[in-house]
Amino acid sequence: MNNRILGKVSKYEVFKYFEDISKIPRGSGNEKAISDYLVSFSKSLGLEVIQDEFLNVIIRKNGTVGYENSPMITIQGHIDMVCEKNGEIEHDFEKDPIKLRVDGDYIYATNTTLGADNGIAVAYAMALLASKDLSHAPLEVFLTAEEETGMGGALGIDPKNIKGKTLINIDSEEEGKLLVSCAGGVRTEVSIPIERIDSPISEAADCVIKIRGLQGGHSGMDIDKERGNANKIMGRFLNKLSRRLDIYLIDINGGAKDNAIPRECDATIKIYSSSLELLKDRVNMFNDIVKNELASSDKDINIDLEMLDKKKSKCLSKSCTEKVIKFLYLMPNGIYSMSKNIEGLVQSSSNIGTISTKEDHIVIRSAVRSSVESLKSDIVDMTKALAILVGANISVESDYPAWQYEKESRARDVFSNVYEKMYGKKPEVTAIHAGLECGLFKKKFENVDMISFGPDLHDVHTPNEHMNIKSVERCWDYLVEVLKELK
Repeated sequence: MNNRILGKVSKYEVFKYFEDISKIPRGSGNEKAISDYLVSFSKSLGLEVIQDEFLNVIIRKNGTVGYENSPMITIQGHIDMVCEKNGEIEHDFEKDPIKLRVDGDYIYATNTTLGADNGIAVAYAMALLASKDLSHAPLEVFLTAEEETGMGGALGIDPKNIKGKTLINIDSEEEGKLLVSCAGGVRTEVSIPIERIDSPISEAADCVIKIRGLQGGHSGMDIDKERGNANKIMGRFLNKLSRRLDIYLIDINGGAKDNAIPRECDATIKIYSSSLELLKDRVNMFNDIVKNELASSDKDINIDLEMLDKKKSKCLSKSCTEKVIKFLYLMPNGIYSMSKNIEGLVQSSSNIGTISTKEDHIVIRSAVRSSVESLKSDIVDMTKALAILVGANISVESDYPAWQYEKESRARDVFSNVYEKMYGKKPEVTAIHAGLECGLFKKKFENVDMISFGPDLHDVHTPNEHMNIKSVERCWDYLVEVLKELK
């Protein structure tokens, strides 16, 4: 490992495998290479492996001495990652490897997402499969595709291919927390028809309003931090602006992924040249407002104005401009309800993830989450009602159920007891607002006992994503001890 970037950070083989998979592009929808790699890896170890049409990979390893006849344990994670980068750098997620770097006790990528969500599960699984000196029951490693964009792999898996009745999901991001419940979710896509007209302004100024400097984050894990959403902030500003100035939208684009809180948004507008100074004043004024409002969560937010030298000949009609602005301003976003049973847990939320301008329509996509099915439906219904008012089309996709708490769970008992034995304190048994594949598995697989855990990951789904090295080591030791007990 000495020639590796992570070669000196730890003696644990987990980091070797994490570095190996970091060289393989694996954004959601682009998992063929990593799926094939895992198949080859399994065959090189002489293990049974299944690769299905969805690129899910299922690998089985016999139990070790004394565990040969123990019930099979399923180790589960997903092979895809969210691909986000800082705007000023060049990185092609279709072909470029993730550039790892070590900073103190943490592993980062260089100006991109790290992919520890959920590459660390893949690395743990590979280390377990390659191990020769660990005690464990027969293992079934189940790695899914397209988790980040709607859980496509989990939706497509044939239940007959999964044999284990105890499933350990390694897709959690806080050491010491055992997840036993998660929110369900759904994605909405609103398509607003647009009418393009010749510029109605003879003396026009074309400019781009740019929102930058937001932290962003995971739309489930970080929604409780109430960080700024660039798309929502843009809608708010344009709504204020349209009440004082005669503006025409040319285009609007923001966000990169439905399930990531957007950090950036650009709106290109056309105004009267005589209104330019007033526009600059309004930008500066609103910039001060949001800096004050988001001082704790997004202190680096900045709203700027860029003038275009070459004016656009076309823009959206006045009525169309108003429809887009009002829809964006009124569309549900952020926390909708808090749990009455678990203090501090977000119960329902919505995230306006992306806005993109096409030739004849503007597309707005959101990720809705809730641990209560009726509340999830209510947020979707509000969005549908709003879409009807502006003459837009709406589609709903990737609907997945919540994972509800089970009163009895041997996996939970074993994980809790081992943790207390190792660390002298009880773990926190809790729920998560993010959507885990466990919700689908509970619906698809009969009588499966599930639990989710993982090492400390920070700022996932952002270019500042980082992973704690010592936490990865401790969680590996913890998993090894748990597997000894699950006999």
